[in-house]
Amino acid sequence: MEFSSISSFTAFVCYSIATLSILSRLFHPKGPNLIVTLIFACLAIIFHALSSSQFLFTHHNLNFSLPNVVSLVSLIITLVISLAALRFKVNLLLPVVYGFAGLWQLSMIFITPMGNMEIATDKLAMLSHITLALIAYCILVIATLYAFQVSYINMKLKSKNLQAVSHLPPLMQVERQLFTILLLGSIFLLLSEILGFIFIDGMISKENAHKTILSLLACALYFVTLWGHFKQGWRGQRVLILTVIATFILTLAYFGSRFVKEFLLL
Repeated sequence: MEFSSISSFTAFVCYSIATLSILSRLFHPKGPNLIVTLIFACLAIIFHALSSSQFLFTHHNLNFSLPNVVSLVSLIITLVISLAALRFKVNLLLPVVYGFAGLWQLSMIFITPMGNMEIATDKLAMLSHITLALIAYCILVIATLYAFQVSYINMKLKSKNLQAVSHLPPLMQVERQLFTILLLGSIFLLLSEILGFIFIDGMISKENAHKTILSLLACALYFVTLWGHFKQGWRGQRVLILTVIATFILTLAYFGSRFVKEFLLL
């Protein structure tokens, strides 16, 4: 078995233990044992990073095939949420991000390595555009997860089920974090689009037009959501729906056509 496969499988096992650790005590009055959870999560992240480095870096190029990008995105999101767990109560988010990252690491063992979508590391403008886009996507996915958490807490409070939210942070605190994260991700996404239009040829070419249009539409939706919250007082289900729609559109923009090309049209 290759080193990358061993790393992926080890990451999967550690992610699974971390997920089971958080789920087994998710609704316990004292909450989950975060020390145990984060120890295994930390090990999983280390092996996840080792595995990703084997797939991503090929000679002087970056292999940005779809499986590698998904693995990198899940690694960044997992790392950020784990760091957030040291300070904030994000118990509802942990099993989601750990579970997905673990399953994807397991799937990476069986996915045939792909050599397409290689990017030379000396193309600074392209790398900057892609880096900003990936950072934006990771932040906005985290914002979407936060939107679900806000909706869940709000629903339980309305039903007066206080025991269900006793282990979760206050609603207003999570809501403030949601819109801070959403604003940050939207700014990164906008900067990525601006950088692309200024320095990269072919942003509106036939091959890339759908990606550009969809990502701009998603960006507009995120800023509309922010405007609606800060100017019109939007919150709750409306914010959740708009955020989920925007993230779905952005996912289509980044991964939709590549999924068809790299998997369905083999």
